[in-house]
Amino acid sequence: MNINTNSLYAQMQSMSLGNSSTQGVSFEKMGNDLAMGDNASPAVNKSTSSFGDMLKDAVNNVNDIQKDSGAKRTAFEMGDRSVTLADTMVASAKAGIAFDATVQVRNKFVEAYKEIMNMPV
Repeated sequence: MNINTNSLYAQMQSMSLGNSSTQGVSFEKMGNDLAMGDNASPAVNKSTSSFGDMLKDAVNNVNDIQKDSGAKRTAFEMGDRSVTLADTMVASAKAGIAFDATVQVRNKFVEAYKEIMNMPV
């Protein structure tokens, strides 16, 4: 089965952006076009943000969640009546889940890097 990767990537991008050119096109038709080796490469999304920027924003978001959790914990420990125990525990749980998810993403990156480095040239 011959699949044109540029065409596949462009179609995936346009689907994720909700591009009107692919709305209403069935996955079956896309699969048939790809299997036939459609060599016409559609325009690729020229996004202004790079993968590194998106990753940096995600890590900064996790950091902000952890800072918020720490601030609520400190405020509760100091006796601030505007912060309840429930608010503190929910913020702590959110920070823990966000950090665990970040660690899992990092582990997947390391695993993918090791796999790529072990590929024969």
